[in-house]
Amino acid sequence: MNSHDHDKLIIETVKKVSPSVVSIVISKYVPQHKGLNVGEMLSPFGIENPEDAQEKVKVGGGSGFIVHPDGLVLTNKHVVLESDAEYTVILNDLREYPAKVLSRDPLNDIAVLKIEAKGLTPIPLGDSGKIELGQTVIAIGNALGMFSNSVSKGIISGLARSISASLGTGGHMERLRGVIQTDVAINQGNSGGPLLNLDGEVVAINTAVIFGAQNIGFSIPINWAKHDLKDIVEHGRIIKPYIGLMYVMLSKEAQKKYNLLIDHGALVMRDHLPHSVAVVPGSPAEKAGIKENDIIIAVNQTNLTEDTDLTDMLQQHTVGDTIELTLVRNKKEHKVKLVLEERK
Repeated sequence: MNSHDHDKLIIETVKKVSPSVVSIVISKYVPQHKGLNVGEMLSPFGIENPEDAQEKVKVGGGSGFIVHPDGLVLTNKHVVLESDAEYTVILNDLREYPAKVLSRDPLNDIAVLKIEAKGLTPIPLGDSGKIELGQTVIAIGNALGMFSNSVSKGIISGLARSISASLGTGGHMERLRGVIQTDVAINQGNSGGPLLNLDGEVVAINTAVIFGAQNIGFSIPINWAKHDLKDIVEHGRIIKPYIGLMYVMLSKEAQKKYNLLIDHGALVMRDHLPHSVAVVPGSPAEKAGIKENDIIIAVNQTNLTEDTDLTDMLQQHTVGDTIELTLVRNKKEHKVKLVLEERK
C-alpha cells in the first residue's frame, strides 16, 4: 500500500465513524454572585438573598461514542463522575440531548449514558485482544472541550500497562490495569472518545495521558466495555463480582519493603486513608475468615503473580460463583472458600 492509499484509508475511516462520535458537556448550578446590583437586592420583586441566585455553567467536557441506535453512549467514568452535575450529549450534527448516566463501572474507567434518541448510527466494536504493537490507530474526540471531532493518528506502543492516573477535575486517583499505550495525541476533552483501527472499529476508549511526557497516552480495551454493555442490556446495570478487601500485589521490591517471606500474591492490607479497613465488615472475605496481613497466593489453584492481578482473576467469574483462595498466614498455607457477591 502506497502513502496515498494509506491516507485515503484513514480519511474514509474518519468519514465513516465521525457521525457516531459525540461531545459531552458537563454543567452545574453555582451561586450567582456577579451581575447583581443593589436595586435588584432591595427591590420587592428582585432577589432578597443573592446566595439563593443560581446559574447553570459549563464546568467541563469530554467525548463519547454511540454504541446502540436507541441512544446508548460509551464514555469514561471520570467524565461523568459527579452525581450533582448535568450532562448533555451533542451529536456530530449539533443536535443536543440531556443524558442520563445508566451505570458507572465500579472497577474500570467506563460509563454508559442514555439519550432519548432513535435511529442513531453506532460504531462497530472491534476485538482489543487482537491488536498488535506498531498497529496504526486513530483517535477522535472533543479536544480541550472546544474542538469537536478532532482527529489524531499514531500507533500502539505498549500493551497491558498498569498505571496510577489522576482522573477528572477533582484529582480522583484510580489504578488502571491492562491498559493500552499509544503515541496518539490525546488532549483534555478527548477522554471517552474512541480509539479506532483502520477498519473503523473501536479497539479502546481514550482515557489518560502522562503530563510532561511526549505522546504517551493510555486507553481502556474495548473488550472490557463489551461485558459492561452486555450487563446493561440484560440487567440494566453493570455487575461486577466482589469479595471485599484491600490489597497490594507483591513483587521482589514489595517483599523487601514489607519484610515478607514470599514475593508473590496479594497482601491484604488497608490503604493510607483515614478509617480504612483491610477487610470490609460483612463482606464475603470476612465471612470466609480472611484477615489483614494474609497473603492470597492462588485463586482456584491458579497462582497469583506480579502480572496476574487478583482483581483480574475475579473478573473471570460471575456473582454467585464459589471460589477457593489459597492464602499464607503465619508461614502456613490455608484454603478458604467464598461466594462472590455483587459490588455495589
